[in-house]
Amino acid sequence: MSGLHALPRALAVPALLLIAAEAAMRLGGGTTSDALAPPSAVARALAIGLGDGSLLAASLATLAAAIGGLMLGGALGLLLGLLFGTVPALARLFSITVEAIRPVPAVALIPLALILFGFGYRLEISIVAFAAIWPMLVFTQSAVAGVEPRLIEVARALRLPLGARLWKIVIPFALPRIFVAFRLAAGVALIVAVTVEIAVNPLGLGYGMTMAQQTLRPAEMLAYLVWIGVVGWVLNVALLAVQRRAFGRFM
Repeated sequence: MSGLHALPRALAVPALLLIAAEAAMRLGGGTTSDALAPPSAVARALAIGLGDGSLLAASLATLAAAIGGLMLGGALGLLLGLLFGTVPALARLFSITVEAIRPVPAVALIPLALILFGFGYRLEISIVAFAAIWPMLVFTQSAVAGVEPRLIEVARALRLPLGARLWKIVIPFALPRIFVAFRLAAGVALIVAVTVEIAVNPLGLGYGMTMAQQTLRPAEMLAYLVWIGVVGWVLNVALLAVQRRAFGRFM
């Protein structure tokens, strides 16, 4: 209830900023600008995009690529994190390789991915997957390394094989932190997907925003920008709700 009471106060500053932006655009003649649009025009463009389905279709395309890349890269990062966290010698062996590749920006791989896959979902999914690997790998490895040592000693005393040790002891203990890694990777996946669409891939929200900008439709361009923020916010709220429901007492 306290959160509901605080909501009007939380919305007061954004509302004042929107009113100020509307007034500044109209008083300054900005309603005819090729680069900016008043909030009222952006709201109309957003309503039109939702009404004709163009925003929803673009959202589905972006989310399909983001989720596909997240599942692929997240699974690989999870597997590597579990292996490196469980077998420190393996982590040391690959540490230089990982630290050399991890800082490479995902979008720097666009030219290579474009040659390999051409335009379309495979291009975008491959770039998103590369970006999603690293938060999953780093957080999972850290979570596994933080497992209570006495639990590992008990597993060794019982002579549990590696697979059973992971499934019965390591994963249940590390799962809350692994989900935090997944939530972080999901945000990264959406950002990278939109970036790839803006840069080169002719589909999704990023492409729609670029087309609106290039055809001098600032209200539509900003409507796409606002909607991307809404999609990201909804995604984060949904994952936070799952996290609190599933792991609330552990977080």
